[in-house]
Amino acid sequence: MSEQKKGVFLAIGAYLMWGIIPLYWKQLQHVGSVEILVGRVIWSFVFTVLFVLLIRQYKQMIVDIKMLWKNKKQFILLFVASVFVSLNWGIFIWAVNNGHLLQTSLGYYINPLISVLFGMIFFKEKISRATAVAVTIAAIGVGYQAVLGGTIPWVSLALALTFAFYGVIKKQIPLDATRGLAIETLFVLPIAVSIYIYLMNTSEIAFMHVDWKTNLLLMGGGIVTALPLVLFAKSAQKIPLYLMGFIQFLAPTISLMLGIFLYKEPFTLTEFITFLCIWLAVFIFSASKVLEARKNHATYNKEHEVKV
Repeated sequence: MSEQKKGVFLAIGAYLMWGIIPLYWKQLQHVGSVEILVGRVIWSFVFTVLFVLLIRQYKQMIVDIKMLWKNKKQFILLFVASVFVSLNWGIFIWAVNNGHLLQTSLGYYINPLISVLFGMIFFKEKISRATAVAVTIAAIGVGYQAVLGGTIPWVSLALALTFAFYGVIKKQIPLDATRGLAIETLFVLPIAVSIYIYLMNTSEIAFMHVDWKTNLLLMGGGIVTALPLVLFAKSAQKIPLYLMGFIQFLAPTISLMLGIFLYKEPFTLTEFITFLCIWLAVFIFSASKVLEARKNHATYNKEHEVKV
């Protein structure tokens, strides 16, 4: 099997896990969203560090931490990134367990488009006409739901914006994905532990107080967070970005299907038109990236033939 095929399977595995992860969090509906979130941070740190030790990259992680400590700007940036990704996790968990799975799907559909927009704003990256059209159509879809539907999809926007800001910051910090997650969760670990202690003293918590299944599910939150990220990191080294761009829409599509057919969330004409705009935007965006990749590949081959 070629390396690219391996990369495709790894990427599909990662996005399949991200797509079906709502099924996992739904098993914890009897647990408060805050407890699930702080548990996710704590156990993500535990299992990611164990994985780093398993693959014998602990020395590199120590080097990473020392590098960050010397570079105060990157240290602060990574801390801010860890806050953004924690907010993203928290919003997602709350949304899934409060009947807003369709909004999470919408959020992850529009996330790549917002990331492109942020690339233009923060890194002065040029965007093609097709991408500009795609972003405009997506904005029309969201605007339609806000104005005519009477509801602002704040969950979708919050998920897309927090993850886009996370991406902007991470782009400036050269860190391995697995070791990076361990360090990010280390940054917010004191906050998570403090909140957990507060919850223990002020309200009933589920961990060690309900049943063994709940305990295992809360602990397993660390694994279901770390594993798809590891698969994604491995796949990103083996396949081109345009191919990854196609595969990434697998996750919100699965979530959309789960929301409509399994959990029977309302899917009115307003939601349909909003999603229709987003699907059109995604199609234009993806098609333009494929054409761009083919054009670059053809140019490279032509230049290579000339040199030969």
